[in-house]
Amino acid sequence: MRFRFCEKLIGLGLLPVLAVLAACGGEGAPPSPPPPEVDVMTIRAASVSYTIELPARVQAKRTAEVRARVDGIVERRLYVEGSDLKAGTPMFIIDPQEMRAAYNAARAALARAESVLANARQDVERYRPLVKREAISKQEYDAATARAAQAAADVESARAQADRAALDLNYARVTAPISGRAGRAQVTEGALVSASQATLLATIEQLDPVYVNFSQSNAELLRLRRAVDSGALQSGGVNRIQVHLVLDDGSEYPLPGRVDFLDMAVDPSTGSVSLRAEFPNPRNILLPGQFVRAQVDIGSLREGILIPQIAVKMADSGASVFVVDKKGHAVPRSIRLGEMQGDKWVVLEGLRPGEKIVTNGVQKVMAGQPVRVAGSPSARAPQTKR
Repeated sequence: MRFRFCEKLIGLGLLPVLAVLAACGGEGAPPSPPPPEVDVMTIRAASVSYTIELPARVQAKRTAEVRARVDGIVERRLYVEGSDLKAGTPMFIIDPQEMRAAYNAARAALARAESVLANARQDVERYRPLVKREAISKQEYDAATARAAQAAADVESARAQADRAALDLNYARVTAPISGRAGRAQVTEGALVSASQATLLATIEQLDPVYVNFSQSNAELLRLRRAVDSGALQSGGVNRIQVHLVLDDGSEYPLPGRVDFLDMAVDPSTGSVSLRAEFPNPRNILLPGQFVRAQVDIGSLREGILIPQIAVKMADSGASVFVVDKKGHAVPRSIRLGEMQGDKWVVLEGLRPGEKIVTNGVQKVMAGQPVRVAGSPSARAPQTKR
């Protein structure tokens, strides 16, 4: 009967041929595709080390600018540029002839003042018994005492001038103020240097140990402090925080450092707080100005969560995963990520222990769509309509 009905419709031209054939060829609509098969992971909490990675820059622990302290002509450079120097090592000689002449003149002036003082004191000693016998007036004795006091002051002034001249003569021999690596000389032999202008001669930087400076947002620091106060994050304090470095070529610096400074002020232009770590640098691998990645071991999350990197979807709005609910549907969930540990993300917010997330097959899943878990009975033997 059904075939006769279809023939009548075709004969009458009431329906397109393709529509009639579709109606005549089957009993109903084609079956919907089966739910996608995915791998899932049950969330479990465990103690997880919490590390943050921040851009950082190396800084010499001590930097000294070697500057001229007297006026004169540079006579010689005594050090090798780029070499390591000990404190007190001679670096430059400034022509000392003028300073030596000034020193000799100051010494002569001191000797003359000392001679005058000795004579004035002798006068006071001679006048003392005479004034008691009233052989001289009290006024004459007081004048002799005043001359002796003035002569003593002149001696002190002359001695100060001699000491200053000795310092200038000593400054003609420029020495390293600290131990470290000496940089390129900023002047050559024959250059005129000035104490009033503090002419820069060279720079010395101490490279072992070195500082590494980095910063963290104040908002993140506040979250960390709340986590420590609540007990969710276990940390030994700022001075016990260990730091590792990743160099420009991706290799890890072999020696760890420790945080030794946390600024107590927030930079208003960036909203961040400055931190500093100290690193041993016996082989001078770390150089001032070098950019590195600082991996800061904050502590351990008491109930931390790790999930595979492939389970996370990244978008402009943030990170998310698909959570499989009790009905077997994939529900998107926004999460807040910490740092990577190998091929896994540390999840700070958004997931709870016992929940199941899609780890493999995320690209096949749509929000709210039912899924089949690989390895489950429904996945091994999918049901079909009869």
